[in-house]
Amino acid sequence: MTTVHDAAVTTFATDLSVWPASTVEARPGDLAVGGVRLAEVAECFGTPVYVLDEAEVRERCRAYRDSFPDADILYAAKAFLCRAMIHWMDEEGFGLDVCSAGELELAVTAGFPPERIVLHGNAKSPHDLQSALRFGVGRIVIDSPSEIARLAAAVGRHGHQKVMLRVVPGVSAGGHEKIRTGTEDQKFGLSISDGYAQHAVARVLDQPQLELTGLHCHLGSQITSVKPYLVAVRRLVGLMSRLHAQHGLALPELDLGGGHGIAYRPGERALDLTALAHRVRAELVEACAAAGLTVPRLIIEPGRAVAGPAGVALYRVLAVKRTGDRRYVAVDGGMSDNPRPALYGVRYAPSLVGRHSTADRARVTVVGRHCEAGDVIAADVELPADVRPGDLLAVPVAGAYHLSMASGYNMVGRPPVAAVRDGRARLLVRRESLDDIRSRDVGL
Repeated sequence: MTTVHDAAVTTFATDLSVWPASTVEARPGDLAVGGVRLAEVAECFGTPVYVLDEAEVRERCRAYRDSFPDADILYAAKAFLCRAMIHWMDEEGFGLDVCSAGELELAVTAGFPPERIVLHGNAKSPHDLQSALRFGVGRIVIDSPSEIARLAAAVGRHGHQKVMLRVVPGVSAGGHEKIRTGTEDQKFGLSISDGYAQHAVARVLDQPQLELTGLHCHLGSQITSVKPYLVAVRRLVGLMSRLHAQHGLALPELDLGGGHGIAYRPGERALDLTALAHRVRAELVEACAAAGLTVPRLIIEPGRAVAGPAGVALYRVLAVKRTGDRRYVAVDGGMSDNPRPALYGVRYAPSLVGRHSTADRARVTVVGRHCEAGDVIAADVELPADVRPGDLLAVPVAGAYHLSMASGYNMVGRPPVAAVRDGRARLLVRRESLDDIRSRDVGL
């Protein structure tokens, strides 16, 4: 926070470094995103509510296109998906990476070209595979040996489906142990080191209706260093070289997944996209030249890095109290709309908005309304000492893994999503009502 001294008051200007680029503070405490005051969004749609800056999403897409002009870029739909987001990705030239029939069907029924969709999943259901084949997805990423025979049977003797194989390069990377997926001891992919990946390739090649187009890996999430990706490139090219020697196989695609880290609080490190693009391309060209291979087309799958910084979550303060040495500020949302602090220890930087306070800063813990001691949104953060019930708190970097991971805990209903752009707010996803909740309960 920046302190501005005056003869009568001390004003703390909000650090906007992790907010959408369109964010302005016209007056102290009065923030607007996309030309719309956050206080007006809360009044119009109620709280909790997610605010998504459409222009920020599109600018982030264009930054990827500029950095990776020769790559295929797939938006990781698990981060956040709705029909508007699907249209934005289509218009910005992205593909989609989906993990279920639900994500797939939403995308296709919203008009997204299925040939630009890749289906992932470590345990795809029969419905997932049937939907993928029915809609004609571009690629299906095989994650286990048993999936090969099931998929081949579903495709049929005279059918055809392009597939990739997810491999484990043995690279530990990611912001928390629960989101590191490039290591040996986790559920995704087939290991290079123990030979399972090579064996799976041979089994795919025995199925003429399956066309193996490349290798896929995903190292983890919230990665802020380029180095793990370079190690993965070397190991995957090494596997491609062995496959070429063994089978005469020249794979045309290499998918490095996503996991690109972003800053959640001022001063935190984010992955340097320009450095990533330059160094990965150089590493890939060098490794392929050394192995005598044609350079495959690169595929990347950002999700959080596109949607996360474009979102803001708004909450209304319900209660303020002191327990021991700690001061708690309780809001009308919490772990049902954002379980990530409880799952991964993610830390946010909430701000008071819609009201100008000249009070000194106080260290508080912002908690949710749910019946869990672990329902904490932001621990030990600074807010004005006079924060009180009725105040509005805004949490930036809330565009990814909030609504997509939201639950029905305590039956409070999932929040709506409002998009802002050019001074206008519009509803993308409505609030889940008590009628919605009751309608699912059909028995006695």
